[in-house]
Amino acid sequence: MVAFHKADARQHYTFTSESVSEGHPDKVCDQISDAIVDAMLSVNPEARAAVETLATTNHVLLAGEVRGAESVTPEKIEQIVRETVRGIGYDQEGFHWEHLTLENRLHEQSADIARGVDASGNKDEGAGDQGIMFGFACDEMPNLMPAPIGYANEILKSLARVRHSGEAPELGPDAKSQVSLEYRDGAPVRARSVVVSTQHQADVSQERVREIVTEHVRKVLPEGWMPEEKEFYVNPTGQFIIGGPDGDAGLTGRKIIVDTYGGAAPHGGGAFSGKDPTKVDRSAAYAARYLAKNVVAAGLADRCLIQVSYAIGVSHPISFFVSTGGTSHVDEAALEAVLPEMMDLSPRGIREHLQLNRPIYAASAAYGHFGRQPREDGAFSWEKLDLVDTLRSHFGVKQAATS
Repeated sequence: MVAFHKADARQHYTFTSESVSEGHPDKVCDQISDAIVDAMLSVNPEARAAVETLATTNHVLLAGEVRGAESVTPEKIEQIVRETVRGIGYDQEGFHWEHLTLENRLHEQSADIARGVDASGNKDEGAGDQGIMFGFACDEMPNLMPAPIGYANEILKSLARVRHSGEAPELGPDAKSQVSLEYRDGAPVRARSVVVSTQHQADVSQERVREIVTEHVRKVLPEGWMPEEKEFYVNPTGQFIIGGPDGDAGLTGRKIIVDTYGGAAPHGGGAFSGKDPTKVDRSAAYAARYLAKNVVAAGLADRCLIQVSYAIGVSHPISFFVSTGGTSHVDEAALEAVLPEMMDLSPRGIREHLQLNRPIYAASAAYGHFGRQPREDGAFSWEKLDLVDTLRSHFGVKQAATS
């Protein structure tokens, strides 16, 4: 628990996080699931969706429950699947956007779930399931994310940009990164090791792959942070030609640590992708990140962990917990009291505050749901810092510790 129990933690240690690219088989599935969610929300902001995707060699299987967007027909869903796979860059023999077989097993949402979730009479909209959700922020990077996952994501995004632009046609869509940072006095100071595995064309040498990857790792890491050469691993198996769902089967929701904080904070266990925003696995985790980020940005703490819990069909949170790991400049109990007053944490309140009933989720399905820039279309609204002034005023803090 080094990431948030800072006061009790060792101050000198190494911490590691991994990330995966948009072409990783599990991430292919996340993107397909969220593209279908977006399609449904675009025709009905109140649509319900819980879409699971499995992908293997030239085959995609959809399963789950949907309601309220009948115009998103099976034919439209097939088009979405193929366009998503094509956009990622899969036109390979073992996984090709045009040649893959699609099996669609989506069906109508359970009436029992609908009864518990939907508002009716004097009953407000309830949570779509029980569960616990966490949000986290810290001052290690300007986007208030833990540095290991932040740099692991940025390395893969940088490689993806040159692959899509045609600057590095040697690379394939599937890739993984892993960054181990050395911490001194509780702050990251350098990379102890970096691992990058990236799919590549069969006629490309490993020396060329290493040359491409090295350029992007150097560009992403702060100056002087590159690990020793012996601790910099590029395609350590020797080659990576067969990748994506042809190399390993993919499933929605298997990269929840990549999606969040790289293991630097707890995870409640529920995946995000494929779920409409009435599912608190998704929306409440976004709300918790939003509140934690604003606390740190306001200068009230160097790091902040928030837990919130729900019961299925119940409109209000069952519990709300704040921990700053001894880094708070205000009373934690006071934070626990005031934050739920600044944001209605009911499922409906979260959706309305963050305007989540929009087709904004495909953008979040690769390279992390957190630490991203809010977009004009409403994506990543949970990364906004619009509570900072209110929090500073409430607690009498004159200047934020970070921006």
